[in-house]
Amino acid sequence: MTSPDIQALYAVLEATWPAAHMTKLGPWTIREGQGGGQRVSATTTREPIKADALAAEIARAEAAMDALGQPRLFMIREGERELDDALQARGYAVHDPVIAYIAPVAQLASERPPRVTALLAWEPLAIMLDIWEAGGIGPGRVAVMHRACEPKTGLIGRLNDHPAAAGFCAIHAGTAMIHALEVLPHQRNQKMGRYAVREFAHWAEQNGASHISLMVTKANAPACALYSSLGMSIVGEYHYRLEKEG
Repeated sequence: MTSPDIQALYAVLEATWPAAHMTKLGPWTIREGQGGGQRVSATTTREPIKADALAAEIARAEAAMDALGQPRLFMIREGERELDDALQARGYAVHDPVIAYIAPVAQLASERPPRVTALLAWEPLAIMLDIWEAGGIGPGRVAVMHRACEPKTGLIGRLNDHPAAAGFCAIHAGTAMIHALEVLPHQRNQKMGRYAVREFAHWAEQNGASHISLMVTKANAPACALYSSLGMSIVGEYHYRLEKEG
């Protein structure tokens, strides 16, 4: 079984965590996020841009983002070195480097979480919304989940007879991707994240997915350690370029 590469995971990300609106503008895809965060608000290229046209094309993308009232934010994916260098020269700073993890579903579905520690639900329950809100995942990001492709599910985690976590997962082209996995601070370091990932893997297997994946910022060391300990592999990365203020 061939594991999806990073280019395939960019497409999974697009389908499972979609922007409110996307517009094709020359070589660009301009995203309108409507409060859904960076992933759904960042501009990306659809095709290589000739070096002598880069400055003009970047200016065109900037104008489009300005018209939406959004920060000037580009997502730089693997193989886009010339664009990355051009944005750096224009004063854009690297922002939130992200790592992509992946594993075969069967590998993570080899164990079941303890009974009632991870329960699936869609539409989101009120307690899930509360947990997400406490972790900074507000209505704009919940709206992204409602836009996401099918099949999809939410998860509510429980530990010590109390709510502990909430998460979201959807499947595109045979690959499941986990998003918005939030564990309440007082319930951390008790394997809740591990239980959630394994429960999502069981759901993904039942819904025909061969692999399960997620994206996490490099700065989130505890999450990176968790996913590595589960045997998930790093398949690639991306980062943002954000225009410096002033």
